[in-house]
Amino acid sequence: MKIISIAFFLLSANFIGYAQLNDSPWKHKKCAVVLTYDDAIPQQLYHAIPVLDSLQLKATFYLTAFAVKNRINDWRLVAEKGHELGNHTLFHPCIGGIGREWLNPDYNLNAYTASRLMDEIRMTNVFLEALDGKTKRTFAYTCGDTKVKDSSFVQLLKNDFVAARAVRNQLVHIDEADLYNIACYVVNGETAAQMEEWVRQAMEKKALLVILFHGVGGGNGLDVSISEHSKFLHFLKKRQDEIWIAPMIDVAEYINSILYQKK
Repeated sequence: MKIISIAFFLLSANFIGYAQLNDSPWKHKKCAVVLTYDDAIPQQLYHAIPVLDSLQLKATFYLTAFAVKNRINDWRLVAEKGHELGNHTLFHPCIGGIGREWLNPDYNLNAYTASRLMDEIRMTNVFLEALDGKTKRTFAYTCGDTKVKDSSFVQLLKNDFVAARAVRNQLVHIDEADLYNIACYVVNGETAAQMEEWVRQAMEKKALLVILFHGVGGGNGLDVSISEHSKFLHFLKKRQDEIWIAPMIDVAEYINSILYQKK
């Protein structure tokens, strides 16, 4: 009888844990939101960081190292405030010839080798470690490109990064997550109300929502107004009891721990 009682207790505990994971899978919250900002655009320092810090929200800034050269101390301070500095390559190379007239021909991935690209990515890791002292990091594919010529370099990243962010509008479910192909929603003129709807969908589906900002009040054609950006961050802050808001590195490590437990 005693053995039966113990077995029933263990089964009940596992069922409760499973139910909690499915109902509130993100550290006992309904969804997770990761705020990411690409390309080390100066307006992010002026218009995004002050709001994030005033609300005590932490984000991930994917830095292109060459773009940081004149603001090294500013970005070091961003890391000191608890934000993640992610790797967005040394020179932001992308695949050319597909309507990207702005692309410098020297940084056309069609002219790269995988070895050259990985050398530049690893050099960027060295640079970022000099800023924040950290050795664990996440990566963001430039322009969402995952190939050099016709060859994928995704596998090559896996020894150097905890996770990598892609570029496509899609929610991520915890038990189906591919840590080296994490989707995101790209902001391009959306209002706070439109971004809030993304969050509501993530809460309904118990999913991870990664948001990608470029310009904040200028600095890039993919832009969000200062006021709408601020309204959206205040919306998130008010719902922290239901939403886990954290940098990509924290969320990726959590997903990895959950997936490991299920093996």
